[in-house]
Amino acid sequence: MDNSSGVGVIDKASLLLDALESGPSTLAQLVSSTGLARPTVHRLALALAHHRLVGRDIQGRFVLGSRLVELASAAGEDRLIAAAGPVLLGLRDATGESAQLFRRQGEWRVCVASAERPVGLRDTIPVGTRLSMRAGSAAQCLLAWEDNDRLLQGLEQARFTPTVLAGVRRRGWAQSLGEREAGIASVSAPVRGPTGRVIAAVSISGPMERLTRQPGRLHAEVVSDAARHLTLAVAKTAA
Repeated sequence: MDNSSGVGVIDKASLLLDALESGPSTLAQLVSSTGLARPTVHRLALALAHHRLVGRDIQGRFVLGSRLVELASAAGEDRLIAAAGPVLLGLRDATGESAQLFRRQGEWRVCVASAERPVGLRDTIPVGTRLSMRAGSAAQCLLAWEDNDRLLQGLEQARFTPTVLAGVRRRGWAQSLGEREAGIASVSAPVRGPTGRVIAAVSISGPMERLTRQPGRLHAEVVSDAARHLTLAVAKTAA
């Protein structure tokens, strides 16, 4: 079956993206899997990287780029938000704290769903709120698994360090203490799309006096469970 579109450069770029769908690849591996000439693969990979359709992991291998994640997230936003409603309500009830779902949009993270704590002192983040990618546990989760270039760029002027993000990757969840706002603590975990890329972050947030200086010890397990539920829900709707 001929899969050619008649536009050679598009067909070759599609071959390269198809190869990366199976996971990170070196330049030599891309040449082998696509059958294209090495200079062609190198030129296409750099051009796609310029538009963030291809990126690099911390080992320098080529990976699918963050722009694809943003586009896929936008296409699947309704499914993700629909699944988020009951999950966030359950998370709020289990922890007693406000729960949110964040997606990255450029240099911001946007609250796309939330379940507020009904009474008492709380951290209120309405749907549609844009917050910085430079502070907070959700920002840590959305950045920690990015390709190396985006990771380094995201760390510029950030209130967290490379060591903090390494800990996020190791544990699978993040916490913050007063990073975004004095007196506020939070715990977040990543939601992954069908390809395994991080597409969102589930969070709880509230006053540090209630969440303590080790909020992850109290709530990391239940927040991570909520993120896994959303990851499974997105995978099912994409099947």
